[in-house]
Amino acid sequence: MTKLYIHSEGAISWRKLLAEPAKQWKKGYSARSLAYCWEEAKGFPKSVKRVFKKSPFKLFHTIEFVLGIPEHKVDLPPKGGQPSQNDLFVLGRSQGKLVSITVEGKVSESFGEPVSEWGKPMSKGKQVRLDYLCKILELQKEDVMPIRYQLLHRTVSAILEADRFSASSALMLVHSFSQKHEGFDDYLAFTELFCKGAKPNTISYAGRRYGKSLYLGWVTGGKEYLER
Repeated sequence: MTKLYIHSEGAISWRKLLAEPAKQWKKGYSARSLAYCWEEAKGFPKSVKRVFKKSPFKLFHTIEFVLGIPEHKVDLPPKGGQPSQNDLFVLGRSQGKLVSITVEGKVSESFGEPVSEWGKPMSKGKQVRLDYLCKILELQKEDVMPIRYQLLHRTVSAILEADRFSASSALMLVHSFSQKHEGFDDYLAFTELFCKGAKPNTISYAGRRYGKSLYLGWVTGGKEYLER
């Protein structure tokens, strides 16, 4: 994982960072919509700010944007395995403390396979990774089998980067540009492993995990970014 980052020259700079630019960089797709939305905002977009402001957690009421890193890779066991490539990593600051945020952009794309399918066949490397993800999230393996795999490693990424930057809190934020909240049922199934009552455009508290205060959120972005 690199520790050197290049200055962005606008949304188009995000394209070359994608795993499959020709496939992912299209109008109506999450990668392009997310890039234009966050670049135009030059910080937290209005849709995100609204959800932060109305959340019951004071931590997000005054949060400041410190830096953002598109397509940020976070290493996960086993050594040499595929990292978690987060659409956007944001370091925020609130109440004198840092907040680690991984942002997962979505339109109609899924959160990947359920763990039960991802684990077929369950190789030694996959077993090591699943054990690690469950350890960090303090979940039982049998409970995560129906959960979409991407939600697990994106959330663990937020926690690990909180540890790396000595942040006290971590947030895994889904920034969806689907006006029909496609994929929300999968997100809800995941949040209910920690807490009840998650809804679109809310932040939920998932408890203490790996020594960090963990939050989960869903924000609906403006439909105008589907045409950027």
